[in-house]
Amino acid sequence: MSLKPKSRVEAVTPYASDESKREQITRAFDALARRYDRLNRILSLGLDLGWRRRALRHLCSEVPAHVLDVATGTADFAILAARRLPGSRITGIDLSDGMLAAGRKKVAAAGLDARVTLKTGDCLALDFPGATFDAATAAFGVRNFEDLGAGFAEIRRVLKPGGRVVILELSEPRAFPLRPLCRFYLRHAVPLVGRLLTGLAREYRYLPASIEQVPQGEAMLGLLRAAGFSECRFETYTFGLCSCYTGRVRA
Repeated sequence: MSLKPKSRVEAVTPYASDESKREQITRAFDALARRYDRLNRILSLGLDLGWRRRALRHLCSEVPAHVLDVATGTADFAILAARRLPGSRITGIDLSDGMLAAGRKKVAAAGLDARVTLKTGDCLALDFPGATFDAATAAFGVRNFEDLGAGFAEIRRVLKPGGRVVILELSEPRAFPLRPLCRFYLRHAVPLVGRLLTGLAREYRYLPASIEQVPQGEAMLGLLRAAGFSECRFETYTFGLCSCYTGRVRA
C-alpha cells in the first residue's frame, strides 16, 4: 500500500542558520543533554511525569511485545514504559548522541539494559524493516520533526497490523485566561529560567515557538489519518497544557 500523507514541514528552528532543521535540532539537544532532565522537571513544574504515566495507560491493557520510542531523548519515556509494561522490550531512537549517552546511563542505573536499547536514528528514515514493532510512542518530540507527515508515515510503516501509536505533545490551552497566561510563561519565563540555569538562550526561545506552531487537536489527527492510521483520537491533560494522540494500524 502506498502512503502519501500531506506534507507538514516544520519551519521553526532553534537557530537562524542555513542548516536543516534536523541538523539544528541535533546540535541544540547535544548542548542541552546534561541539564535536560532537571530543566524539564523545573519548567513543567513536575507535571510531565504524570502526563507520561497517563499516556502509557493506552498500552497497559495490550502489553505490546516490542515498542519503538521515537525521539527518546534521555529515555524517560522508554524507562517508564519498560517499568509499566513488564513484558515489553523497548527500542528508543534519537538524533542526538548527547541525549542518548545520558539515556544509556539512566537505563543502566535502572537495571534495564536487557530490555531497553537506545540507538541513533532519524524518524524520517527509520532503520527497521516494515512491520517490526507492536506499538510506537513519542513523548514531546514530534514538534521537532522536520516533516510531520513523513515522520508519521515512517512510524506507520514499521508498525505491525493492529499496532498502536501513542504521541504525547505540549499544547496550548484554549480557554481564557489560561491561553494568554500560558503564552506569557512560555515566551518569557521559560527562556529566562533556561538561560539562567544553563547559559543557553536560543534553545529555550525555540521551545515556545515550536509549541505554538505544531498542529494540535483535530489538525494533528488529520496528519495521523493521512499517514494511514485509523481509530485516531486525542485527549488533553491539565487544562490543555498537554495532548495525547492515539491511532492504530488496521489489522
